[in-house]
This record gives sequence, C-alpha cells and structure tokens, in this order.
Amino acid sequence: MKMTERIKRNMQADKPMTLISLRLPDHVIEDLKEVAPTLGFGGYQALIRAYISNGLRKHLAEREALRVKESAVEEFSQRLLAHGVPEQAIKDAAAEMTEN
Repeated sequence: MKMTERIKRNMQADKPMTLISLRLPDHVIEDLKEVAPTLGFGGYQALIRAYISNGLRKHLAEREALRVKESAVEEFSQRLLAHGVPEQAIKDAAAEMTEN
C-alpha cells in the first residue's frame, strides 16, 4: 500500500477495530497504567495502541525510504551503463551504497 493511501486510511475518524488477545507481564501492565495518564491517555490500552502505531509507522517509513533509495540506485546504475561505465564498477558502487 502506498504511503499516501496509508495516511488517508489513518486519518479516518471511525476506523474499524479488531479485538485481539495479548499476553503481557503484569509489571508491564502496571507501568502502562501508571504512565498513560501522564502522557494524556485515558487508559493503558490507548497507550498500547499508540506505541504499536508509532512503531509501525516508523518501520513503514524506514522501509519506504529504503525502497526509494534502492530505486534511485537502480535508475542511476542504468544511466551509468548507458554512458559506458563498466557494469562491474556499477555493481560494486551500488553494493557499497546499499550497505550504508
């Protein structure tokens, strides 16, 4: 799913929800209950949803950034080939770029 589609979906006021069962240690629940009000959440479950959403958005953004980087490397590699740069030199340079 494209990032713009995700953003539109996330902005919907009445998102459908699915009930799940999640086992967490008692001390984690106690900590969540303690911290939730200090962060402006009405309850610990809303805080859990926020933590999951934030972590997921971060991961999706990182994945999209990697996809864009790999796409740019591929496009640049094709242009270098068209200009006569040896294919092995391009592969070596592209490998170095994707490692970092």
